[in-house]
Amino acid sequence: MSERAAPFYCPYCGDEDLRPSEQGHGAWECGACNRAFQLKFLGLLARGLQPNDDGGDEI
Repeated sequence: MSERAAPFYCPYCGDEDLRPSEQGHGAWECGACNRAFQLKFLGLLARGLQPNDDGGDEI
């Protein structure tokens, strides 16, 4: 199994000053806006991508 992916920027302010939080797995703290957030992978969609009538992809 490979390493877990880390976020590149804060989802609130866009800054890159992130560090892991002690709150648990997937928790991060932003040094710029002083916010804490948690990332969680929910799983893969069973249906995947399906083309729609106008040529684009539908999730």
